[in-house]
Amino acid sequence: MKKYIDLIDQTFEFPQEEFKVVDNELRFNDVPLMDIIAEYGTPLKLTYLPKIGEKIEHVKTIFRNAIKKHKYEGTYTYCYCTKSSHFSFVLEEALKHDIHIETSSSFDIPIVKKLFQQGKITKDTFVICNGFKRPLYKEYITELLNDGFRNCIPILDNLNELAHYEEYVQDNYDVGIRIAADEEPNFEFYTSRLGIRYHDVNTVYRAQIKPSTKARLKILHFFINTGIRDTAYYWSELSRFIFKYCELKKECPELDTIDIGGGFPIKTSLGFSFGYSYMVEQIIENIKWVCGKNNVPVPNIFTEFGSYTVGESGAILYSVIDQKLQNDKELWYMIDGSFITHLPDAWGLNQKYILLPVNKWNNMYHKVNIGGLTCDSMDYYNSEAHTSELFMPMDEQEDKKPLYIGFFHTGAYQESLGGYGGIQHCLIPAPKHVLVDKVNGKIKTTLFAKEQESESMLKTLGY
Repeated sequence: MKKYIDLIDQTFEFPQEEFKVVDNELRFNDVPLMDIIAEYGTPLKLTYLPKIGEKIEHVKTIFRNAIKKHKYEGTYTYCYCTKSSHFSFVLEEALKHDIHIETSSSFDIPIVKKLFQQGKITKDTFVICNGFKRPLYKEYITELLNDGFRNCIPILDNLNELAHYEEYVQDNYDVGIRIAADEEPNFEFYTSRLGIRYHDVNTVYRAQIKPSTKARLKILHFFINTGIRDTAYYWSELSRFIFKYCELKKECPELDTIDIGGGFPIKTSLGFSFGYSYMVEQIIENIKWVCGKNNVPVPNIFTEFGSYTVGESGAILYSVIDQKLQNDKELWYMIDGSFITHLPDAWGLNQKYILLPVNKWNNMYHKVNIGGLTCDSMDYYNSEAHTSELFMPMDEQEDKKPLYIGFFHTGAYQESLGGYGGIQHCLIPAPKHVLVDKVNGKIKTTLFAKEQESESMLKTLGY
């Protein structure tokens, strides 16, 4: 049998930018994970902060290059989609890179106010307010507008939303319209529940926005659930959207911006490959071509990257605490955590992440299933993005050290979906969370949150 490192070498191009092995131990973005484990233990979530800025600058660069190459006359603006991770350390790191913000619900707005008080944003920062808006969300947006946040732009999601701003916003303000795109052909519904259908867009403008003495239509918003992919479906929907922009631009000269949403994929396998530069060039070229056909100036472009911004900064590390052979061929590695509570996308959506051992790379490997701590039969992980099987090093105990494993690029959504800080299935506690930064080239770690304690759960439960 071969060693585990041989399996990885023959399956993928390895080492890679984020992953390499030094002295039989894995490094993640040059961070020695065994040192982190030795200091903090497991289970452990970590966020590698420099990756956030790296991803932002990457997209800014490829948009800048595509705009220059195609002599595109519009501008590009990068917004961070806060729902991917609301944590302060994420927003603060992202905002160091001259970006703007997209919000989804009412409690995003107090975060915006707090960031302003801390000097992290200004009243010129774009705050793109998406989502179906309940009364409190509309009230908070109105407060921002009345407080001089001139680039706070509510994106109208239904036919009745504008009435609130017309009544309560005191001065001139900009709005956008989200268009309800058609869903993918194999989806359960034909048209997205979000946004205003194509047929009603012109009517909303003519009947509500154009007659207003305060509102100005600034942005047309577009998003499809599959994200930005090189498929006939994506290009068809994007072209349809740009044609609608051109149609509306001819009767609304103030309209000068499109928001094409987010949806860049992140790396979920060591074999991942995606042509980011190619996609951006094609988007720029498509927009320019359609606008040229319609004799309309090209729009400025906004994007709202969330998972792409923060996803690849995250990891979660576990110890293998036991092995159980449940029949002749099903070997289980039991970990000191739970997929249901710590990685809900892996459980609920069958999302795959990069899974690698942290140590014992020179051990022989075998096929395993990984089991979580809850009593739920679905609390397991047994396949990877590139194969229906899962291989791990043999956990031989001669060296007295447990096998440690890591799930990588888990930085988006997992805490909010899992119910961070509350109660979770079987009362499995939230793990420690460590922030990893580089200061003058040296690794610096900070404990953001200790492992959840029983007292906090008891209080939530009313004890």
